Amino acid sequence: PWRDADLSHLSSFDTVVSRLSMHSARSIDTEAAQQARPSAVLVALHPGDDGVEVVLTKRASHLKNHKGEISFPGGRVEPDESIREAALREAVEEVAMPSHDVAVVGELDHILTVVSSSYIIPIVGTLPYRPVLTASENEVDRVLHVSLADLARDDTFREEHWVTPYGKMNVYMYHLDDETIWGATARVLTQIIRLSVG
Repeated sequence: PWRDADLSHLSSFDTVVSRLSMHSARSIDTEAAQQARPSAVLVALHPGDDGVEVVLTKRASHLKNHKGEISFPGGRVEPDESIREAALREAVEEVAMPSHDVAVVGELDHILTVVSSSYIIPIVGTLPYRPVLTASENEVDRVLHVSLADLARDDTFREEHWVTPYGKMNVYMYHLDDETIWGATARVLTQIIRLSVG
């Protein structure tokens, strides 16, 4: 979807942050969305050797939902906290994110997942440096710092069209050297790249 775009924008931290911060997130107003459990994820961006990098996690293999999948730090929103507070709290719990250095700059389009019945709100946060993170043994198998430029490569990205019991779906996939990103995480990453280079 970005074959003819200027991917050099992905090397500019200021450009990516500026474009994401200007985005007006779209919510989902359906009965299924209203019945789903609200969740927040932190899309943590920081400068890296190859441009802008994003923090991802590999979920622990013993978890009930989405075990072993690549995701953003995140989880359920507690009744007494805001979406932003939940995203930062979960990032601290899962990878020991230095939340005091995270600047929340925006929000991406909301996502409704069928399998786990989650209403996911991606919160975009930035750090001025590459944080040293530690995976929580209870929730995370490993932490990844992945450059947006690598994700946008032709040999990394793939789009498939699936027919499911819930209708037709465009499914995005990112094939890294030893992991594959898909599902809600891939949808968020695709929007990040599109907004950054569009």
